[in-house]
Amino acid sequence: MHDNDLEPPRSVLRRFLEGEASGGLVLMAAAAFALVVANSPLSEAYFHALHVDLGPLSLAHWINDGLMVVFFLLVGLEIKREMLDGQLSTWPRRVLPGMAALGGMIVPALIFVWFNRDNPKVLPGWAIPTATDIAFALGVLSLLGSRVPASLKVFLAALAIIDDLGAVIIIAVFYTDGLALPYLAGAAVILALLILLNRRGVMNLTPYLVLGVGLWFCVLNSGVHATIAGVLLALTIPLRRAPGIRDDVRVSPLHRLEHGLSRIVPFVIVPLFGFANAGVSFFGLSGKAMTDPLTLGVAVGLVVGKLVGVFGTVALTVRSGLAELPAHAGWRQVFGVALLCGIGFTMSLFIGLLAFENDPALQSEVKLGILVGSFTAGVLGTLVLLTCGRSRPLTPAGGRPQP
Repeated sequence: MHDNDLEPPRSVLRRFLEGEASGGLVLMAAAAFALVVANSPLSEAYFHALHVDLGPLSLAHWINDGLMVVFFLLVGLEIKREMLDGQLSTWPRRVLPGMAALGGMIVPALIFVWFNRDNPKVLPGWAIPTATDIAFALGVLSLLGSRVPASLKVFLAALAIIDDLGAVIIIAVFYTDGLALPYLAGAAVILALLILLNRRGVMNLTPYLVLGVGLWFCVLNSGVHATIAGVLLALTIPLRRAPGIRDDVRVSPLHRLEHGLSRIVPFVIVPLFGFANAGVSFFGLSGKAMTDPLTLGVAVGLVVGKLVGVFGTVALTVRSGLAELPAHAGWRQVFGVALLCGIGFTMSLFIGLLAFENDPALQSEVKLGILVGSFTAGVLGTLVLLTCGRSRPLTPAGGRPQP
């Protein structure tokens, strides 16, 4: 009898929480609920509640500048783990998703700029359609089951992680206000202490997290967006085992922290962010909003820009011999995944809020473009992948299926 035979059956809730698609489904539900509430008799209460002050910040700011730091902390942990000990740990593994991510950022940005070339006021939003929502996209892929080979899911995850890294750099460089040097100096000192803890081999997470709170406070007041503190903290968390222990990765501080955040981020923080920011009241939008260059720049950038940027770059990279297609994947499947990269929900919303922080009207158009573009990309990508046959491992003559 195997040990697994002795395990009690998992509950429906536990199976849902452990499913790859679950975080994306919860986020979809939160966004849909926000749209319903924003266009219901509860609309006024919904928007008023977001601007209620809770101490030094409003509720919306606590979510966007506070809780989302934890989201960026998890993003940073995933980037570091994949770069040092995962699918992006070697240059050959980085080439295809790296090139695809780069094309998937450049082309959407160019499309946005082309649509809005005559309106300098909205050009700061050029980065909005450059992002891919990893929870949404992987959620859709997981729902499609064996129609998508596992290698293509790994490719999409790697692409989205590199995409997130690009988004973090864009936020730090292009969406930073006037700098407050004393707070910036304080952040630098705390970051140096975190690096020192890492160099000294401190494996206890507590001092890292305590200093991380101080780092967040300094970055929040420095002019650099507060969420960058989460990424900086993640990069200092050790990814190694305790002395004398070889095989148990659970003692690695990075793995422990990543595991601890793997439920609260997708099932609490990101849905809260989606609910707080996806609400668009259609009562205040004119019919022209759908055809406004800002809305079109975001929507077309996500659907067409991501498709052309990702698929085109993959085709060029493979045809030039720099990389190979993911194992067992065909061009139609890559085409479908490139469409799914146009689901830009979470990070696109976040960048949109930064780009037009003091202009609610422009924010509403951005949200409309993101919702339309992400929905269109998701539906088209799903339809394309549904036309693909179920993936089967290749079998050599007279042999077993290859793993």
